[in-house]
Amino acid sequence: MKVLRAELAVTAALPKCFPSDGLPEIAFLGRSNVGKSSLLNRLAERRQLARTSRTPGKTRLVHFYRLDLRFESEAKTPNDSPTREQSVLLVDLPGYGYAKVSKAERIAWQRLVEGYLEDRPVLRAAALLQDIRRDPADDEQLLLAWLEERRIPALVALTKADKLAPMQRARRVRELGRLVALPADRLITTSAVMDLGLAELWRALARFL
Repeated sequence: MKVLRAELAVTAALPKCFPSDGLPEIAFLGRSNVGKSSLLNRLAERRQLARTSRTPGKTRLVHFYRLDLRFESEAKTPNDSPTREQSVLLVDLPGYGYAKVSKAERIAWQRLVEGYLEDRPVLRAAALLQDIRRDPADDEQLLLAWLEERRIPALVALTKADKLAPMQRARRVRELGRLVALPADRLITTSAVMDLGLAELWRALARFL
């Protein structure tokens, strides 16, 4: 897979500002400071497409990043095309959890995120980012159940795998696999620092495009 172009398409504070071009969308969700912006940048092969910050909760809007992609495939017959081009919007939803914000602001974020997920026909899948060193909290488990009830395909990207030694990493993947109860191909170990798992994550996401 090759990224031909990547750009910020829309930044929205209200549902009426969401894009209406009909492109397929993949939503990225996660607790504040889980490494969402860093992973999005690596997926887009751009250094600063999504702005990173050491301050949890910096993302307080919905950011839509348009990527024009080229997928390489094996041609089965001479008439088959060996490549497929596809445009997609990666949707960076506001982080939740321990960000230091007011109760009113937290409620506004929740309404914005749920408003997006509830009524978005072009949404093809949701990627929940989970720090590999931490067990899923009630927020993550409830979110996965909420997505399943609404028949929104979900996968979990385990972030910051570079923080663990290989044997520790393998053990945590097994443990988290039992906790989130998802098929193995929907649990992807990643590291934006090591470029670990990026191809695997793209392959998993491409199934929904």
